Amino acid sequence: MKARVVGDLSILPPAGFRSYGLWFWAGLGFMSIETAGFALAIGAYLYLMSSAPQWPLDSPSPDLLWGTLQTVLLLASLWPALAFSRAGRRCDLAATRRWGVIVAALNALALVIRGFEFPHLNTRWDFDVYGSIVWALMLLHTAHLITDFIDTAMLVVFLFTHSVDVERFSDVDDDCIYWAFVVLSWLPIYLLIYWAPRLAS
Repeated sequence: MKARVVGDLSILPPAGFRSYGLWFWAGLGFMSIETAGFALAIGAYLYLMSSAPQWPLDSPSPDLLWGTLQTVLLLASLWPALAFSRAGRRCDLAATRRWGVIVAALNALALVIRGFEFPHLNTRWDFDVYGSIVWALMLLHTAHLITDFIDTAMLVVFLFTHSVDVERFSDVDDDCIYWAFVVLSWLPIYLLIYWAPRLAS
């Protein structure tokens, strides 16, 4: 029996941007799963806070300085990330390399600031349930910062060491979308960790 060809897909480009790329949809699915994880952790925080006689239980509130610096940096990084994305969609290699270095440096700086945040949470992960949920939220978001830093750094190295085609430029755009997700997911965590204890007391 001879196989019948239903359609010839050879004319399609090997890669595309946003909804025209397979990795865009994979990324959306991944971010949907991670959003559910963040929602569960935030729900646990709110449940514990509403059930506690006071919040924090037996610790001072986290120091505002480093968490606020982190928030300002992350929000400010959205503009270079947008420029990085636009350069990639234009397939402008020189601009993509330039903005890629800047975005990777900002990602690294976010990790440095995160390192200063942990000692200023004013609680240990094993001190009580308040400390445990605060550290859980922080570690959950830190894992995303590390993941995106590795992804962005490897992508930037690739831009300087390999020939770059549409598929790699599409990866740049996808990376920027994920970075925006990492930044925006931090905002409710920042409010819970740094401001909810002050408003509850």
